[in-house]
Amino acid sequence: MGKKFDVAALGEILIDFTCAGKNADGKNLYEENPGGAPANCVSAVAKLGGRGAFIGMTGYDSFGDDVRHVLEEIGVDTSGMRRTHAQHTTLAFVSLDERGERTFSFCRNPGADTCLSKEDLDRELLENSTFLHVGSLSLTNEPSKAAELEAVSIVKKAGAFISYDPNYRAALWGGRKDAVDEMKSLMPAADLVKVSEEELALLYGDGLSYADGAARIMAEGASLVLVTLGAKGVYYAARSGAAAFSGRLSVPDVQVVDTTGAGDSFTGGLLYRMTRREQPFSFTQAEIERDIAFANAVASLCVTRRGAIPALPTLAEVEAFMDRHGM
Repeated sequence: MGKKFDVAALGEILIDFTCAGKNADGKNLYEENPGGAPANCVSAVAKLGGRGAFIGMTGYDSFGDDVRHVLEEIGVDTSGMRRTHAQHTTLAFVSLDERGERTFSFCRNPGADTCLSKEDLDRELLENSTFLHVGSLSLTNEPSKAAELEAVSIVKKAGAFISYDPNYRAALWGGRKDAVDEMKSLMPAADLVKVSEEELALLYGDGLSYADGAARIMAEGASLVLVTLGAKGVYYAARSGAAAFSGRLSVPDVQVVDTTGAGDSFTGGLLYRMTRREQPFSFTQAEIERDIAFANAVASLCVTRRGAIPALPTLAEVEAFMDRHGM
């Protein structure tokens, strides 16, 4: 499509303080890791060798400096990032159970990420991206909600694609009854939707099959829906031209250390693969299944390490992993 960037991501960027053991008195020790779902996703693209850019807001503090530096270090364009004196860079404390599953405590009431406004947007950057990847957490507050909706509009008018992850964190919605409606509001604009098994149930009701849930999303206009199932793999439904197909792919068995960023790394890996084609949504079933297998390998490697962005693999690591596992 001749765009400067394969993927631009917009939304929350923060510091994950990941539990890294205990001190001699039995108190938790935390490791500082840059994170935030959209930032994780575009970082995965860049770490694999794709052209990524990030649009978001931090505070004027050391944490904001840290996250910007980390993105730049792995090749993410940060010219669309802004800073504010009004709020501190958003923080999240991540606790892990024995299986590496996470619970979050957020310092975001609100945080700097919610201060991004329409006026802060780099329109030229957005117009020159093949994909814009967004999540739902920017919809919790203004002005970030208006900024995200404006960015989506700019990208659609430029003839590019929207990747959407309706990521749910109960604490950040504060029990609001409109959370589900807000999360579903971006579905009509999305070309690709990645949703977890739990979020699919939240959005469309318990007991709904993966196929029926994906069909509900595709009825809104998406051409590719991924339902991530953790260790059970990924269900997908796709439409390419007149062809429609679906299936389920398993994931390799790995030693899980930290699941933070697993879904984001999956999406980043998938977007990286899709943007290797001149027309990302022109694919056969075999081609999209190879793309999904690649994304599964990215996520499988990510969960074997602590943190989100620091855990992201390189292309060489992914290819070696796929060779070892016969993927």
